[in-house]
Amino acid sequence: MDLSNKNIIHVKNGDVEYIQFRRLLEYKDKLAHAYTLKPIDLKNKSKDDINYKKICMALGIDNENVIKPTQTHTNNVEIVVPDSKSTDFPDVDGLITNQKNKILSAVFADCNSLLLYDPVKNAIGNIHSGWRGTVAKIGEVAVKKMVDVFGCNPADIICCIGPSIRQCHFEVEDDVKALFLETFKDETIIKIGDTKDGKQKYYIDAVTAIKNMLIECGLTSSNIIDCGICTVCNNDILHSYRVYKSEAGRNGALMCLI
Repeated sequence: MDLSNKNIIHVKNGDVEYIQFRRLLEYKDKLAHAYTLKPIDLKNKSKDDINYKKICMALGIDNENVIKPTQTHTNNVEIVVPDSKSTDFPDVDGLITNQKNKILSAVFADCNSLLLYDPVKNAIGNIHSGWRGTVAKIGEVAVKKMVDVFGCNPADIICCIGPSIRQCHFEVEDDVKALFLETFKDETIIKIGDTKDGKQKYYIDAVTAIKNMLIECGLTSSNIIDCGICTVCNNDILHSYRVYKSEAGRNGALMCLI
């Protein structure tokens, strides 16, 4: 299967496969990035994990410089500085930096991946936005932090949205639906589903909610690039918690200024 489309390319390098965004590849002299596919599994966070070595080797970057936050579905976004180490980031779901050779990483198994890049200030962000982080507006937190810390203009920031569970499979009940409505005040992101076991089901379009939030933050619509890929629909090549539950592996997003 080849996932390439107008916004991404699917790269196969031996037993390593990943996608890259065509827009970010315009800056490949300044930036390395990838979103990993099976058989790569980044569930094991060991520093010596062979899978990190494989993907970093494919990208031409040093796996010793990978920063691996302990993700707990927060909206905490922290700054990576020259002496930062992976152990410095407990309960963190977003990283930003303007330092070269610091590999920002995050892992996913249905949650939204937001890769941020400001080519003017040469600053990046790697954000894990699960449904809890989405309703806590971690994307907005990250953009505002890039503005405050690096002097970014939101209109210059590019956001690439990686594979995630899409509305076709993001089935929820009243509690989660209510949180999305309370946060985003937008009924168009919610589709009414069937009643199962006496409970009304709904389908959430979290990607559209994120896009609209980013536009409200000052990003331009042309700078928000969505891969358009559902992890559940493509669970043969992408890890999906909704499909495999506790047995699910993890896809990874890596981003590094070079």
